[in-house]
Amino acid sequence: MSNATLPGECWAITDHAAGNQRQALALAERLGMPVRHLVLSPRAPWSWLSPRMLPGGRLALPRAQRHGFAAPWPSVAIGCGRSAALFTRMLRKLSGHHCHTVQILDPRLDPAYWDTVIAPRHDRLTGANVLNPLGSLNPIDEAWLQDGRDAFPALGKLPGPRVGVLIGGPRQGIRIDVDYAQQLVAQLLQRQRSEGGSLLALVSRRTPAAVIDTVHNALRDVPGMFWAGPDDGSNPYPGVLGWADRLVVTPDSVNMLSEACAVGCAVQTLVLDPLPDKLARFHQSLREAGLLHGMDSDSPAHQTPLRETAGIADALRKRIRAV
Repeated sequence: MSNATLPGECWAITDHAAGNQRQALALAERLGMPVRHLVLSPRAPWSWLSPRMLPGGRLALPRAQRHGFAAPWPSVAIGCGRSAALFTRMLRKLSGHHCHTVQILDPRLDPAYWDTVIAPRHDRLTGANVLNPLGSLNPIDEAWLQDGRDAFPALGKLPGPRVGVLIGGPRQGIRIDVDYAQQLVAQLLQRQRSEGGSLLALVSRRTPAAVIDTVHNALRDVPGMFWAGPDDGSNPYPGVLGWADRLVVTPDSVNMLSEACAVGCAVQTLVLDPLPDKLARFHQSLREAGLLHGMDSDSPAHQTPLRETAGIADALRKRIRAV
């Protein structure tokens, strides 16, 4: 049997969160198995307590979703997020321990309830069955970046240096508001005036409307592009990462920062306030590894990309075969 294949089917189980889907699918596809993606939404009270077990766990799903979560069970199930953790935990028993259950992100319960738990180092979760990447899992490698360039060739014709700007949104303890946006664009414009080039800015679903307007208005006369949603056409995110000479990322998202650091160009961020402890630990780890820089610091044109998904998939494959 080759290193790339395992017998049976792999289920990737997530909620509707794009970041959770991205991690589960990136890992599942690296295993070289047929992949089935289940988007499951537990009902109350299971949704309140997930992944803690309650009687009648199969009833946690709305009737319309129950047909998908049914035998024959997969050989491997990979969940990401708290809701998915309920179903990966249930699969261990439902399959008679014939399904290797994997949970991405700290499930907030003893990792021993799953066969493998994958939690980033800043979660500080350890155990005999716990794998600890530095950042979040993602599909980005050279082939993915080339596909992005091929899909959005017009971005490659913009003047260099091409600076990708990835804008997230506020979270508990993190301020991404109009004041933050004004300070961010002021620094972007100051450097663009001195070195030329173009600014390729994208917002996320979490970006407040006032922040979108502030950034859009400020960059209106600068070479580049601005994408705020489907009304602006197809999401050019793969093209922006593929063509970027430098990336500027707001500090709020582990997923966005991890994916930016997977590209191999310099990655910068603007932090105006103290970050929550867990996120601060992640930022510090990236800085210590030479992967993340402040906007006012000198940063290398190229850096070793942070690409951990293939290594985690190899470690998981070995664990599955060892059982």
